[in-house]
Amino acid sequence: MANTTSAKKATRKIASRTAVNKARRSRMRGFIRKVEEAIAAGDATVAAEALKAAQPEIQRAATKGVVHGNTASRKVSRLASRVKALSA
Repeated sequence: MANTTSAKKATRKIASRTAVNKARRSRMRGFIRKVEEAIAAGDATVAAEALKAAQPEIQRAATKGVVHGNTASRKVSRLASRVKALSA
């Protein structure tokens, strides 16, 4: 347990940042899930629209430090290639 005032404040800050990061990560995963479901359903147009919505959300998570930049790029790349294969 934190003893000093500064340590107690740091604990509070960590808790609030964790809550924000969890929300951002969950939001990103929701957008990814919509793309995955559209791909599984075989609907190319819905998948393309979902990807278009998910892409900025994934990049925003990387900008905010929720996920690493390379991880975000990899996710977008793999989703894009799957959507492209679906429409081809």
